[in-house]
Amino acid sequence: MAGVCVPWGGEACRLLFPIRRQLPVSFALQKSSSMIVNDNLSAFLEILPRDLRHRLLNDPRRNQLVEVIMDLGRPPEARYLGERGGQYLRNVEVSMEELEDAQELVGEFGADNRAGIEGTLHRISAIRNRKGFIVGLTCRVGRAVSGHIDMLYDLLHYGKSILFVGRPGVGKTTVLREMARVLSDEFQKRVVIIDTSNEIGGDGDIPHSAIGGARRMQVPKPSLQHKVMIEAVENHMPQVIIVDEIGTEAEALACRSIAERGVMLIGTAHGEQLQNIIKNPTLSDLIGGIETVTLGDEEARARRSQKSILERKAPPTFYFLIEMRERDYWIAHQTEKSVDMLLRGRNPMVEVRKRDEEFKVVIERWKSYDGQGI
Repeated sequence: MAGVCVPWGGEACRLLFPIRRQLPVSFALQKSSSMIVNDNLSAFLEILPRDLRHRLLNDPRRNQLVEVIMDLGRPPEARYLGERGGQYLRNVEVSMEELEDAQELVGEFGADNRAGIEGTLHRISAIRNRKGFIVGLTCRVGRAVSGHIDMLYDLLHYGKSILFVGRPGVGKTTVLREMARVLSDEFQKRVVIIDTSNEIGGDGDIPHSAIGGARRMQVPKPSLQHKVMIEAVENHMPQVIIVDEIGTEAEALACRSIAERGVMLIGTAHGEQLQNIIKNPTLSDLIGGIETVTLGDEEARARRSQKSILERKAPPTFYFLIEMRERDYWIAHQTEKSVDMLLRGRNPMVEVRKRDEEFKVVIERWKSYDGQGI
C-alpha cells in the first residue's frame, strides 16, 4: 500500500499514513463537514444598552455580527462579517453612563486593556483617555466554530509545527481553538494553550468547552508570554504548545527553544503573508532568520547573482506556514523551501486550500506563488 509523504516532497518525505493511490494535483478531501457555530450571543448582548440589545436580538443578520463599537460622543456602530464599514445602531450618541454600565458588567480590564465575559469567548477591549478613564469599547463576538479543521486535518498527521498569518478577523484564533480540541481529543496529545488574553479558552478560571481536553495557562501580563511558554514546557511535559499573537523577539526565541525540545508548536504571528515575516527582523527567526552572505566570484557567477545575497540562517521553527487570505481560502507553504526560493527571487510552489460550492475542501497542489493573487 502506498503512503502519503509531506507535501511538496523533500527530505521529510515518509510513509506517515497509508492511502490507496497517489493524490492528483487537485483533489477534494473526504473529511469535510458543515460548520457548527456556538456564539452564546445572549451573554454578549447583556452588556449593551437595552435599546441596542433589543435591536440586535431582532436583527436577521445577528449571526454575522462581528463586533459592536461604542465610543463616547458617537452613535454606536455594528460591524458584520463580509461587509465593509459599519452600520449605526441609533442616532443617539453613547454616553459615559452607558460605558460605565458596560464596564461594571464586564469587570476588570487587564494590562492589555482587554476583558471577557466569564464562560464565553467574547472579548471586550477598552480605549482610555490620558487620565485612564474608558472612553470607548470594542465588543467583539467570540464564536466556537467547528469545521475549520477540515482545511488542514491531513497536515496534523505529520506532527510538524504550523504558523498561521493573516489579517485581523480572518479567523486565526478560531482555528487555534479547534486545533486544540482535535489534537487533545482525537489525536490524544498533551496540549497546553498559552492564553495571554483569554481569547482562546475564554474568560474565567474554567476554560471553554471548545478547546476540548487541552489545558490552558493564563498569562498575567502580555510581556510575560514568553516566560509562560517556557514554563509550560519545563513543568507540564506538553506534546503540543498553542500560542496566539507571537509578536516579540523574546517570544520568537521562546518558540525556537520549545521546537528544539521536540514539542509541536501551533501559533499565529502578526503579518498577512510570508514576506511580512521575512522582512520583520523581530519575527524572522520563526522562519529561520535572515543573514547577509558574501559569495566568492565563482559562486556569484554560477548563481548569476550579486556577491552579497540574503540567505536563511537556520532551520525554521515552523515547518509549515499558512496564509489565511480568507476564512475558506488558505495558502500553505513548506516554510524552508518557500523562504529559500523567495530569497533567490523565485516563486515557490505552494498548496491552495479552499472550499467548493458543496463545502468540500479542495486542495490544489504545485501552484506558483507570486505573493499576491494565485
